[in-house]
Amino acid sequence: MKKIFYYLSLFAIIFTANSCFKIDDVAAPDKVLTGNVIDSTTGKPIQTEQGNGIRIKLDELSWSANPIPTYFGVKQDGTFSDTKIFAGRYRITPVDGPFVPLIQLSSTGDTISNRSKILNIKASTKVNFTVEPFLKVEWVSDPVVNPDSTVTVQIKFTRGTTNPAYQFNVTDAYLFVSENTYVGNNNYDGRYSVQVSYSGTAGNAQLGQPITIKSKKMPGNRTYYIRVGARTADNVQKRYNYTDIKPVSINLAK
Repeated sequence: MKKIFYYLSLFAIIFTANSCFKIDDVAAPDKVLTGNVIDSTTGKPIQTEQGNGIRIKLDELSWSANPIPTYFGVKQDGTFSDTKIFAGRYRITPVDGPFVPLIQLSSTGDTISNRSKILNIKASTKVNFTVEPFLKVEWVSDPVVNPDSTVTVQIKFTRGTTNPAYQFNVTDAYLFVSENTYVGNNNYDGRYSVQVSYSGTAGNAQLGQPITIKSKKMPGNRTYYIRVGARTADNVQKRYNYTDIKPVSINLAK
């Protein structure tokens, strides 16, 4: 009899517990958000770092005016894509990049300007943003492979914005070298890369001037990927503005 009572009690507990669980019938996020962060100086997607550059900030406004934001990364070529978004109303803002912030606040916290975008995402949605980079960095000429297995590059950097609040001092220019295409400040080989540093306002005197940087000697018979970044002071995230990426081949005579 005690066994029967025990099993009946156990069955009742299990049944009660199971009745408390509900099946999660909420559909998985399947909406797609794509777009470009465009450099105002070139009209093309901005050059950034893969995995450690610009982020897209999403504030879902469907349920709250002050939601907890979510983020996803912008690709190295300035494009972005997220295929796992719930349908809803979102405020969308590129952040953390070396450009004039799209949302600017005064010292008292008042909004000076706001160029974020609010969209209702119900299906595949594309949105572009144009940003003003702190610096425009461009090739003056193609890289030259030297007989000693070094590479010489010529670049120049100029202001990317006329906004007086963002005319920071130029701190350095960096020739980044890597054996893979994801070359940048978060992925380079220090054995071959070279940094040119400036103190105070010295870097500002280089604005618009051709700058020559020579890499360190590199082992031959292989292809490397190079780009140059330049950076300004008072850049909270310490991000570089970049040239595009160029491959160079070091071929030694056998």
